[in-house]
Amino acid sequence: MDGYLVTAESVTEGHPDKICDQISDGILDEYLVHDPNARVAVETLISKNTVVIAGEITANVTLDVATIARSILKEIGYIEEVAGLDFQKCMILTNINNQSPDIALGVQKENEQLGAGDQGIIYGYASDETENFMPLPIELAHEISKQLAKVRKNGSVWWLYPDGKSQVTVKYNDQGHPLYIDSIVLSAQHRENIENGYLHDVLMEDVLYRSIGQYITNETRIHINPTGRFIVGGPAADTGLTGRKIMVDTYGGIARHGGGAFSGKDATKVDRSAAYMARYVAKNIVAAKLAKRCEVSIAYAIGKEEPEAITINTFQTEEIDLRILQIIVDEVFSFKPIDIIKQLDLCRPRFKKTATYGHFGRQEKEFTWERLDKVPILKEMVSRIHTNSSLK
Repeated sequence: MDGYLVTAESVTEGHPDKICDQISDGILDEYLVHDPNARVAVETLISKNTVVIAGEITANVTLDVATIARSILKEIGYIEEVAGLDFQKCMILTNINNQSPDIALGVQKENEQLGAGDQGIIYGYASDETENFMPLPIELAHEISKQLAKVRKNGSVWWLYPDGKSQVTVKYNDQGHPLYIDSIVLSAQHRENIENGYLHDVLMEDVLYRSIGQYITNETRIHINPTGRFIVGGPAADTGLTGRKIMVDTYGGIARHGGGAFSGKDATKVDRSAAYMARYVAKNIVAAKLAKRCEVSIAYAIGKEEPEAITINTFQTEEIDLRILQIIVDEVFSFKPIDIIKQLDLCRPRFKKTATYGHFGRQEKEFTWERLDKVPILKEMVSRIHTNSSLK
């Protein structure tokens, strides 16, 4: 059969792993409110009625992380045990320590220069297949999950609980262009005594058609709560852990991933900040029409300011010589951790928003790595190079 299928998933903020991401990033944000230079690396685990928060924090203030966690659980909607957890009654255990002095030696340099907080391989990606320069499957999956959360929170579908997930499979042609949705899976936690036929009809109309209806055809296979029952959910059903949804956080499996999770880490950790930078570079390259697809990879060594390697892959869709593109990128962008933090303004609280519905392809102003401010510069440099070449 010609073409191929690509599948991506998304989850709501009530999914156990995403609860943990939000708690970790919520703690990070609260510390940045009081100390923009705070060093934070926080992991959260949740199971049944117990939350465990552990990690390393060095800051000029000490905060009550358990209170922060309870507030986030309440905001998500875990206000009664029948939903999967009660934010007031659950047990919260904490084990917070200072950042390792050995790591601090590599990060904090003299004259304000920062070394990378760890070694790592980081990827960023962009494609021209959507207006947000994201792969279509992950964008559609996020739209479904966001709509599922919206109708729960506004009360129009009152019988929904916080946990839920979506999955979208898109058919592509051999040239890599999306053609149509092949299948959709939607799983939504709900109260007891909701008849399956009614549930199916409501979620079709109020969630699927209102979020991505223009993409659904008569041939699209749709599965809503495939097991026929999703009453027990959230932490009552599954253990959650920070950093376990890295493909949901990024590009849905379309692009490669270095393996480092984002949530709970301040911007000195290049797992996070350099991933934002790599996306920033890739998106501006594609938006400038220098390539139809672009993947930027960056490798760091702990304590070093400059990357070990920067590689640009355009999957043979480039409009200019790759050697020239590499030279232009090296001139326009700096990949030093201190420069990334300053350019993308990563010392201010903004990270809890990133913990749900993806870190990329977002329009909110806090997502500074989604800006296209380098497009005119890239175009001008290419024009200058072509002019100089023609003069020769």
